[in-house]
Amino acid sequence: MTAPLVVIGDVMLDVDRTGEAARLSPEAPVPVLHSVVDTRRPGGAALAALLARAAGDRPVVLVAPVADDAAGRELRRLLDGRVEVVPLSWTGSTPVKTRIRAGDHPVARLDEGGDPGDIGELPDRVTEVLAAAAGILVADYGRGATAHPPLRAAIEARSGRVPVVWDPHPRGATPVPGVTVVTPNASEAGVPADAGVTGWRAAAEELGRRWSARAVCVTLGDRGAMVSRTGEMPFLVAAPTVVARDTCGAGDCFAATVAVALAGGALLTDAVVTAVAAAGAFVAAGGAAGFRLDGGEIAPVTPDLDSLLAAVRGRGGTVVATGGCFDLLHAGHVATLQAARALGDCLVVCLNSDDSVRRLKGPQRPLQPAVDRAQVLSALACVDAVVVFEEDTPATALRRVRPDVWAKGGDYTGMVLPEAAVLAEWGGEAVTVPYLAGRSTTALVELAARPVDQARR
Repeated sequence: MTAPLVVIGDVMLDVDRTGEAARLSPEAPVPVLHSVVDTRRPGGAALAALLARAAGDRPVVLVAPVADDAAGRELRRLLDGRVEVVPLSWTGSTPVKTRIRAGDHPVARLDEGGDPGDIGELPDRVTEVLAAAAGILVADYGRGATAHPPLRAAIEARSGRVPVVWDPHPRGATPVPGVTVVTPNASEAGVPADAGVTGWRAAAEELGRRWSARAVCVTLGDRGAMVSRTGEMPFLVAAPTVVARDTCGAGDCFAATVAVALAGGALLTDAVVTAVAAAGAFVAAGGAAGFRLDGGEIAPVTPDLDSLLAAVRGRGGTVVATGGCFDLLHAGHVATLQAARALGDCLVVCLNSDDSVRRLKGPQRPLQPAVDRAQVLSALACVDAVVVFEEDTPATALRRVRPDVWAKGGDYTGMVLPEAAVLAEWGGEAVTVPYLAGRSTTALVELAARPVDQARR
């Protein structure tokens, strides 16, 4: 049996009360919501446990104080069959956080419950699951779980034997000594997100000394994350560019992904790279509000093209698309992509699959597989999404994206673009954009094949 990841921390019930807003109230300049729908989901350490379960095949056990009240019972029902819950008896009440939303936009938040209480004696099952754990994630929400002496002692006893990831909270207890990595955000680390490497590093090193942690990873929102270890250069990971509608839960996703990766034997740096990408995908998919529990299974967190398109169109923006093989990315490609992105509010690249490239270019192409070509394109700030298509033309991909504008390089000037007929189905426009003459993958391949002395001429 696969060893579990154990998640320890404070839990709550999150509610999204979402409606449509078409007018303002006559009593005050506030939106009037109608067609209101409530979505209820686990929050705090319970959300972190679900995200950890979604990040891989490893079973997850949640150890948390759970009140015997209506919200606590609902939490356990929502988690049932997805993660094992080892409840700690607690005399407080379950926090319920209700966000009032007009469409995708938060309007207000109501906080109820959350009365403080005492945690009872640890059940024997806590010792059992910690002894069997492949890793531990502490998701502190500042409500007392991490300050409980017997629970802290149980975590410290396993620290150094298995990876321990501690996600701190300003009102929470300090991490136990010797944890593998602590993951504060910039605010929790006491440094501005724009402080730069020097400021981030100084704050992280101070926290590492204060907490006796083996590493500190400061999460920096859309700037990515920085890992600091004593005596080593800091390790920086840039965040992917995403259309962020709701960042709620991104920190939980990051910490959960790091914990799952470390439990599987990954290096910390590799775990952080994976976690930054996962948190970006989580935000692009709508954050905690977009995380669904479907049919008893946890929906995986993946980049969501539909969410990107909906977000752009929801604010009245323009969707631009372009296409090609992009086998060896060169200055001509970059010029075309930048020009296309400038035409609207997001750029989707329709990328020929490997088989599609072979049919178009011959058996020696592509030089790079589609997964690598897509990764290089996605790294460009001007590219918001990549869609790989298998056919000889991007017609199917275009019907999925339904761009307002389809952009091609200026070498098509004066020609009727073959995609024009497809675009006409929804009123899309085909345009040409500037390009750099004389740049091509074929020319680069020929140049690389020449003897060195000839290539320099």
